[in-house]
Amino acid sequence: MRVTLIPCTPAVGGAAGQFLTTYLVNDTLAIDAGAVGLLQPLAAQVRIRHVVLTHAHIDHVATLPLFLENIYTGAAEAVTVHGTQPVLDALQQDVFNDRLWPNFVSLSPPEAPLLRLSLLEPGRPVVLDGLRITPVPVQHVVPTVGLLVEDGTTAALFPSDTAPTDAIWEVANAAPNLKAVFLEATFPEEKAELAAVSEHLTPRLFAREVAKLRRPVDLFAVHIKPRYRDRVVAELLALGLPNLHIAEVGKTYTV
Repeated sequence: MRVTLIPCTPAVGGAAGQFLTTYLVNDTLAIDAGAVGLLQPLAAQVRIRHVVLTHAHIDHVATLPLFLENIYTGAAEAVTVHGTQPVLDALQQDVFNDRLWPNFVSLSPPEAPLLRLSLLEPGRPVVLDGLRITPVPVQHVVPTVGLLVEDGTTAALFPSDTAPTDAIWEVANAAPNLKAVFLEATFPEEKAELAAVSEHLTPRLFAREVAKLRRPVDLFAVHIKPRYRDRVVAELLALGLPNLHIAEVGKTYTV
């Protein structure tokens, strides 16, 4: 399984900041749509057939309208956007509402839709392009699911934005081929109160969460706020966690 954290800016000082979130999996599936409409070259966007949204925050959906416009050809086949009911409601009420963006849902001709919407039900796996995806609710300020992604031989966990949580680690521990976890570490310890209010993790909480795993896997720290990156990275490395990687935006990981 190939996983790339799509960049949204050029690298600055040797490291690109993660301002927006999209994971590209095996070239044809995007997890979240913060940066999907910025993927270069454009032909890479055209290959994506499914977008799975974990929640409706802007850094996870920002470029979805641009992406859909970029790839539209008028063909009968359309990209499918998957989300829980709160996410689909937010897209239709807050994004495709003829104010923020044209209503791609109502404008879609039946014979050549701009997109298809598909309901994602927590706890119920779906199979998309050979990947089995299990959505699991996590603890965030808006309804959010993390995702276990399996390809038959390996599995990767994407808990998305979350405060301390439990259910997704139970699912992860039940996956015999789990190889990697892409877990957020949003704020440094000095911003622990802000992390608590916004339901995100600090490095200390990151360590507590991965301690819930029953076997070692590769740990990728993601969703680090760019303005706090140096502090968060230093605090993560000071924990001495085995198999810890600071995920690099734009790099493809094989798990």
